[in-house]
Amino acid sequence: MARQAEVNRKTSESSISLKLNLDGSGKSSIDTSVPFLDHMLTAFSKHSLIDLEIKATGDTEIDIHHTAEDTGIALGEALLQALGDKSGISRFGDAYVPLDEALARAVVDISGRPYLVHKGEPAGFEHHLIGGHFTGSMVRHVFEAICLNARISAHITVLDGRDPHHIAEAEFKAFARAMRKAVELDSRVNGVPSTKGAL
Repeated sequence: MARQAEVNRKTSESSISLKLNLDGSGKSSIDTSVPFLDHMLTAFSKHSLIDLEIKATGDTEIDIHHTAEDTGIALGEALLQALGDKSGISRFGDAYVPLDEALARAVVDISGRPYLVHKGEPAGFEHHLIGGHFTGSMVRHVFEAICLNARISAHITVLDGRDPHHIAEAEFKAFARAMRKAVELDSRVNGVPSTKGAL
């Protein structure tokens, strides 16, 4: 069974076209018109081994907010679609990822219950312009959009860090590695990995 998805999302603020393959090799082609988001999603694809194609445009002359959020929503919707009934998946995943002085931890549960716990970014991070255009507050916002729409529970924690670029990238890579484990098929899992029989 192919665990793939395609999502097209169009609003008055943005237009997103996204294709995803959970059983890929980390290949990506990403153009969101938000360069730092491209960088983060390319890293996500590479380290999760999820193939990802994204083409997005939006009202970035106003702010990157709408395009970044809507891309996160589309990615979450595609993950949910590709996971299907979640039969045979590992379900849980966790990872620690360093990037020079920064260290991030991510723990994921493909639970069907959307929740995000996100903490540890240093004071002022949310106001910093990364690459001159991407505010630090958007890191959490993108994770929220993904988790809510994929219906996954994630705990993402910054344990150390000084440089905003390094902090954000460590977070995305940790999330990617945790997702890689969580969506993997486990030959020993019979059906859905839940005592309730559904996720």
